[in-house]
Amino acid sequence: MEKEVKIPLSLLSQTISLLEHWNLDGYDPAILCDYDNVYMAFLKKRRSLELRKAYSKIIFAEDEDTRFEARMQYLQQKRENDIFS
Repeated sequence: MEKEVKIPLSLLSQTISLLEHWNLDGYDPAILCDYDNVYMAFLKKRRSLELRKAYSKIIFAEDEDTRFEARMQYLQQKRENDIFS
C-alpha cells in the first residue's frame, strides 16, 4: 500500500515548472522513463486539482446563470482531462 503525502500547491507548480525546463538529452533511457512517469503524474495531479476547483464553482455559485457558466466550464475541463488520461 502506497502512502500519500501533502505538499503545498505552490511547490507542485514549481516542481512542474522545473521539470519542464530540464534538458535530458543524452541521458540513459531508464532515467527518461522515470522522468516521464514523474512528470506525467504531477500533471495529472494538477489537472485533477483544477477540475476539483471548477466543480466547487458549481456548488458555490450565487445564482443559476453563474452555476450554468461554471458547469459548462467544468464540463469542458473534464472533457480535456479525459483526453489526457
